[in-house]
Amino acid sequence: MDTIFFILSKVLQFCIEPLNWLIVFVLLGLLFLSLRKLNLCKRFLLLALLDLLIVGWAPTSELGLSALEDVIPKTSLVNISENDIGGIIILGGAIEGGEIALYRGEISIGSAAERVTKAFELIRKYPDLPFIFSGYSGRINPKGVSESDAFKRLVAEQGLSEKMAHYENQSRNTYENVLYMKPMIEEFGLKNEAGVPKPWLLITSASHMYRSVKIFEKQGIVVYPLPVDYQTGNSIHWASFDLSEGADNWGNLLHEVVGVIAYWITGKI
Repeated sequence: MDTIFFILSKVLQFCIEPLNWLIVFVLLGLLFLSLRKLNLCKRFLLLALLDLLIVGWAPTSELGLSALEDVIPKTSLVNISENDIGGIIILGGAIEGGEIALYRGEISIGSAAERVTKAFELIRKYPDLPFIFSGYSGRINPKGVSESDAFKRLVAEQGLSEKMAHYENQSRNTYENVLYMKPMIEEFGLKNEAGVPKPWLLITSASHMYRSVKIFEKQGIVVYPLPVDYQTGNSIHWASFDLSEGADNWGNLLHEVVGVIAYWITGKI
């Protein structure tokens, strides 16, 4: 059932990408042009133009994405002692493993690189805390190096200690991240004097944090959220038009909104 859910989520993700609809509108416009239905042709070409305007004009995506990134505030580590932390969780999604790493011999980090850099910072800051990197691949047909193996190589390249390192190497989405990590968190997580597990630091992208925290809560795991990879600031760029950035922002926003709805319907959050 989880495999079917995973495949359907990827199909749905393709369908909600705004620029994919641009292709559909243009093709339909050309189809009706060839059929000499000029009114329908004009309508679909206008829809294609409207799609471009909505995607490229910054406020259309920034307003929603900014609200999503602000839902879960960042935990202030100034007020938290190392003795209050059970460990460090790093969710996959930033490392471009797969065939590139296999053929080039180098690990490539994607746009969410802050997940990795923040992880390195905290591993150095808290060398006695266990940490878990969770992620196999988010692709339907993964090839080459898994995200966990790629992160393990990066840890070695950075000269970081492997003494407290643990890797979850099966998950394909956020729900599976939490599900497969839960036994590891219970086994390796530090506990207080009463034997109660301490909260773990959670590193993931700001737009992804709400869904992640809700899944951890559903599984009875307490976390301190440390969102990174923010895509919006404290002001909206009302005069900005950038098709590439807009497409990325819309992709992140719609991916998370649909993900939250799907996980809620299926009882995962």
